[in-house]
Amino acid sequence: MSKSPPQIVRVKKKPYEAELARLQAELVTMQQWVKLSGARVVVIFEGRDAAGKGSAIKRITQYLNPRVARVVALPMPTERQRGQWYFQRYIEHLPSNGEIVLMDRSWYNRAGVERVMGYCTSDEYRRFLHQAPLFERMLVEDGILLVKYWFSVSDQEQERRFRSRLKDPMRRWKLSETDVLSITKWVDYSKAKDEMFVHTDIAEAPWWVVESEDKRSSRLNVISHLLSLVPYEKTDPPKVRIPPRPPASDYERPPRELNHQVPDHAATLAKPEE
Repeated sequence: MSKSPPQIVRVKKKPYEAELARLQAELVTMQQWVKLSGARVVVIFEGRDAAGKGSAIKRITQYLNPRVARVVALPMPTERQRGQWYFQRYIEHLPSNGEIVLMDRSWYNRAGVERVMGYCTSDEYRRFLHQAPLFERMLVEDGILLVKYWFSVSDQEQERRFRSRLKDPMRRWKLSETDVLSITKWVDYSKAKDEMFVHTDIAEAPWWVVESEDKRSSRLNVISHLLSLVPYEKTDPPKVRIPPRPPASDYERPPRELNHQVPDHAATLAKPEE
């Protein structure tokens, strides 16, 4: 089983929310620079199931423009995609000028779940470990800023989160049979991750490990670190002038009764005035 995780200070809610708001404002500034400069940014989020990748992505994108910053979370490959070069289906999702792409899992599926669960052959796996660094060096050489994060969580905390999801109808969909099997294959996943790091932790695109035993800490740490890697500068957005509204002298709104109105469910929750 895993070793004891590093000691992490649990961030209290109030300072967490204050710092998160500050960092999210910086992300908006960074986004503006990416858009105006034509930069291309790819951020890969990998790690154990229930390690906090998805919640970190949500906090990063919460206030960003989805036309600039988009999330890529691909489903299982189709039969046609299985016949393509492995990296082919990921290439079409790479950013153009002025775009940020955040990958909730990526081509590293081959080095993780596909390897452990036997979804790829040994030859396909070895080919991936050889080609991935070459592929990533080409991306970086072409000017893409490629950032790779590995979210690390202990076996005890992962199981606790699994059980929490099982009881929560809002998050039950996050728990799949493959996720549950990761408990019994913990060591296999550890070995696969270690070998993946040996082959793909390259100078042009190193792996950055995010300790995710405490989700609040991991979110703040990954956002702060991402901001430190992007060489953005503060740029003022174009000034927008809101014009005065002209009088609607030649228009009269039709009666509301003519429309199909959404029922006022909120009114059933309002307390009557005393």
